[in-house]
Amino acid sequence: MAVTFELPNARRLAFGVVLGQTAVTLAVAGVCWPLAGSRAAVSALLGGGVGTLASLAMVALAFGGWASASAERMLAAFYAGEIAKFVVMIALLVAVLRWMQPAPIALLAAFGATFLVYWIVLAGSLPAFARMRRRAGERG
Repeated sequence: MAVTFELPNARRLAFGVVLGQTAVTLAVAGVCWPLAGSRAAVSALLGGGVGTLASLAMVALAFGGWASASAERMLAAFYAGEIAKFVVMIALLVAVLRWMQPAPIALLAAFGATFLVYWIVLAGSLPAFARMRRRAGERG
């Protein structure tokens, strides 16, 4: 019983994660501003921006036009996307920590919050995945 995913829906979901990460970053910065000041708000924007840009790099590579040609190319695209995500994340974190004076708690809070978006989206998509598996089982 093979379960297939439609690429346009997966692409939409992946870019939805990036959009959600952007919203969470702005929300954390918005909370930081009145509670801890503008430095904390900017630090939250930087931390969330790092997580969001790293995810955007992964999504752009993993769901680029060349990724949908075959299973092997799609797997290679996902590996390339994960490597790019890691490289972008490390490079941006090093740059922010080296050349800026961020408020560490705000930076890490927003950075961590961007990863919570993955889990929220995953939890929301699991019921749809289960329905898809049941329909595939009924057909097969």
